[in-house]
Amino acid sequence: MEQRNNVTEFVLLGLTQSLHGQNILFVLFLLIYTVTMVGNLLIVVTVVISPTLDAPMYFFLGYLSFMDAVYSTSVTSNIFLLYAKKTISFQACMSQLFIGHLFGGAEILLLVVMAYDRYVAICKPLHYLTIMNQRVCIVLLLLAWVGGFLHAVVHLLFVYNLPFCGPNVIDHFICDMYPLLKLACTDTYIIGLSVVANDGAICVVIFVLLIISYGVILHSLKNLSQEGRRKALSTCGSHITVVVLFFVPCIFMYVRPAYTLPVDKFMTVFYTIITPMLNPLIYTLRNGDMKSAMKKLWTRKRK
Repeated sequence: MEQRNNVTEFVLLGLTQSLHGQNILFVLFLLIYTVTMVGNLLIVVTVVISPTLDAPMYFFLGYLSFMDAVYSTSVTSNIFLLYAKKTISFQACMSQLFIGHLFGGAEILLLVVMAYDRYVAICKPLHYLTIMNQRVCIVLLLLAWVGGFLHAVVHLLFVYNLPFCGPNVIDHFICDMYPLLKLACTDTYIIGLSVVANDGAICVVIFVLLIISYGVILHSLKNLSQEGRRKALSTCGSHITVVVLFFVPCIFMYVRPAYTLPVDKFMTVFYTIITPMLNPLIYTLRNGDMKSAMKKLWTRKRK
């Protein structure tokens, strides 16, 4: 414990050391964050208010947008703070690590739930409302949150009691596992393997399962009418796009031994900042019911 207290704060180098580059990134991330918040909160409000969007799919989509909004805020706010101050306290660093993996883990599991919802809707349409009743939807959502919580707690327990005796400079813009393990004054090989298992292996397994499940769904579309096939393809297409955008960078980050690469920061930007911005665009552009509900909501507000 005494060793760890030698480091009471960390220095985050951010994405660039150039002052001009920092100014450009600040404006860029401010624009991205604005679009992210407007898009995701618009989906949340539309799902809550619109009576036509009472299907389980939109219930989960509303929570996905909520998660994206909070997840993006936790990361982007740190970038804005780095513009004024480069240091972060040990406790704040641990909190950031926990929050990031809580929402990241919960979102991964929610994408699994959404894939299951689409499977039931398309492959068992006559039993859909019976299987995906309100109680089941709430239980599945709670399981996603509990899974994300356990995922984050494991990371926090591994890192919190590690000895940090210097240096305290993190070449990143957030506190994450591999950059922190690199600074620990002890052998972190076993913990590094646990990260590969807790993050990397889980990401790979879930990604493969999701791709297989959507493959089964797409294969079953031949039994639907042309209109039903078109609607199902549009919905599944948007879901698959979100899955690929989220999982591929995560797999690149965590399916490897515990070392850092210069490109890690930019890959992290992609799945923590860019993907939450793209999700609302993907879902609204590919979903006719969502676009129609948003237009009605907007028209009603203007009157």
